[in-house]
Order: sequence, then structure tokens, then C-alpha cells
Amino acid sequence: MKLKKLPIEYEKALPILKKIEQAGFEAYFVGGSVRDVLLNHPIHDVDIATSAFPAEIKALFPRTVDVGIEHGTVLVLEEEEQYEITTFRTESTYQDFRRPDHVEFVRSLEEDLKRRDFTINAFALKEDGAVIDLFGGLEDLERQILRAVGDPYERFHEDALRMMRGLRFVSQLGFTLEEKTKASILENHALLSKISVERINIEFVKLLLGVNRKLGIAMLIETKCYDYCPGLKEQRQALEAFAALPDRPLQNEVQAWALLVDQLALSENEIRSFLKQWKCSNQMIRQVQQVVYGLQWRKKSAYTATLLYELQAENIALIESLLPYYGKTEQSQRSLAAYEQLAIKHLTELAINGHDLMTTFEKRGGVWLKEALSLCEQAVINQEVVNEQAALLTYLKTNHSEVINL
Repeated sequence: MKLKKLPIEYEKALPILKKIEQAGFEAYFVGGSVRDVLLNHPIHDVDIATSAFPAEIKALFPRTVDVGIEHGTVLVLEEEEQYEITTFRTESTYQDFRRPDHVEFVRSLEEDLKRRDFTINAFALKEDGAVIDLFGGLEDLERQILRAVGDPYERFHEDALRMMRGLRFVSQLGFTLEEKTKASILENHALLSKISVERINIEFVKLLLGVNRKLGIAMLIETKCYDYCPGLKEQRQALEAFAALPDRPLQNEVQAWALLVDQLALSENEIRSFLKQWKCSNQMIRQVQQVVYGLQWRKKSAYTATLLYELQAENIALIESLLPYYGKTEQSQRSLAAYEQLAIKHLTELAINGHDLMTTFEKRGGVWLKEALSLCEQAVINQEVVNEQAALLTYLKTNHSEVINL
């Protein structure tokens, strides 16, 4: 097979390939970007594999960075672009199920490609557009089948994360797992216990964001890989309920976690514990907690001014985007318009501050100060008083003199 036209990303990288070939070496585009080109999907990373050894690449290009030279990878900087160039290699045994004990550089493209995970990721593309397919990947692409290269048992023992990657590709591409590949994942799924949560997290989130999420989750359950996903071992029923939600693609990680957490029916504290197990950032945890809280409220009734203020615009938009999964009508425009009509969006916009209160009432700071500011904040949000200093001072004196006298 030969491509009639290369994507612009490859066209820009052609001088790199030509320079390597002019020096007497082989060079090819490889990896997932070739698969995406064949599927007419946009490509993101341009990876190049070559018969040249790292030292030979460094001698060819004036600007390089040793990003993974022990594994044969050199980053070449060319004008405004950068390309990872990796030497053909073979790998020894994998005692920890994720990293080879030893890497050996070779001059053979076939030796390099046969260590790839799936046939649809084992293509090489020449500068003239000719596709090199040594493992039946083109047929698997045509039949929409995800098949391990060679013996799936060996591939998954080399890097157990490949099992989660396979499930992620099922979700992203809608492909069917080839039977031997699926059986091997089921047989070896416990090897995921050897893989860091951070690596599993990346693949799991991509699975949740896939356009065929329902199929991906079904395979996650069927292969029992969910047993080794933090907090999910006893949650098959909740995962099935999650998969049964309307088949609308999720757009971002916050949506994905919030929707899953809602199906798990976790409390606020349980949400923190669950996402901590997944090694999510504190910022992610706080935002998911807010979105889930707002979602629970919004499924039953309209926003209050106080809730709009607490949630802020970004979370309001996220909550509205999740309502169709529950058969509710999304009202982002209306809800955000209501948010924009709030008199203040943040405490810093309040026309009075702690210094003003201490000066006016000739009092030192203390518990009373925080309470007084909170009362003014709520009164302005709920349109009980205008956001003006004089009006707020009068409001406190008239309605909350007990706080001032604390």
C-alpha cells in the first residue's frame, strides 16, 4: 500500500528522514501516527525509527537532546519543530512486567517492529508514502480488529500496561479484541498489580473519553482488568450502570471522573479517598467534588444564587454538559447568564473588606470579622443589599449588631 499524499506533519519532517537516509541509514515514520493517518484521523506526535545508532544521529544533527538515549531515543531540534528519533532495538526479558532488563540496538526494522504491542501500531512508513506492514495490520484495520503482535502472552508479560492500552484502543476506535488477544488479557489481567497507578490512570481516563466508551467498559469488565483499578474491584454493577448511560462522548477528564463518581454514589469524603487512590491532583479532586455536588442539586432543582456563586462559570458549564446523561435538558446558556448577573463573582469584589470593618467599628480582627464579611457576601449575592460600602455597613449595624459586638 502507498499513500498518495502525506499529511503536513510528515511533510515537515521529511528533511529529517532524507538526511538520515543520505548518510546511508534507514529511517521511517512509525507508531500510532501511521495508524491514525491510515484511519484518516488527525495525528499528534511524529515518531521516527532508524537503523542509525544514537551516536550516529547526534553526529548528523547539530541540535539534539538525550531524552532517552539509554533506550535509543534522541530528540532532534529542527527549526521550530522537534522529533523523537529512536534506533531499531530488541529487548530482553521483562522481570518487572514493564521495563526490559536490557536493550540492544540493531539495524533490522523487522526486529524493531515485532516488539510493538498491536498490529495496527506496528506499521512503518517510508518517505515516499509506502506502508510497510509485516504483521497483517492493514487487514486488521480493515476488519476493525485489535490483535497483539505475535504471541499476546509475551507482549503482555513484556509490559502489562499493554492490556489497558488495548482496552483504551477499543474505546477510542471501536475495534473488537481478537479472541486470542482477549483471552490473554483475561488470563494475565492480574499483572496490572505490577503497574503504577499513574500509568493505569492515563489509559483509564483515555478509555472513559473514547467515543466507544460503552464497548471499552464492557471489555474492562469482561477481561476483569477492573479488579486492578483502584476502588473498582467491587463495583461491577456501578460500572455496568456507567456503561449504560447515553452514548455521548465525554470531552474532558473532570466530566469523566464526575460521571463515574456519581454512578459509584460516593460521598464527598469518599470522592477524595477514591481519587487519591488514582493519584489525581488536589485541584482535580476539588473540582470533581464541586461538579458532583452541583450535579446532584441540579438533577433535582434549579440553581440558587449562592450555588452559582460557589460553583463558578467553569463548573456550571461542566454540570450542564452532564445533564443529558440523566435525561435532563442542558441549559448552559441560561445558567451562565444567571451567573453573569450575580452582583459579585468573588469575595474580592465585595465593596467592603476586613480593614474597612476594623476601622469603622474600631475593633481588632477575630472571629467576628470573618462572619461579618460572610454575611455581607451572602446579602449581596442574594440581592438583599447593594454592593456599596455605606449600604453594607448600615446592613451590618441594622441586621447583625450581635456579630459586631462579638
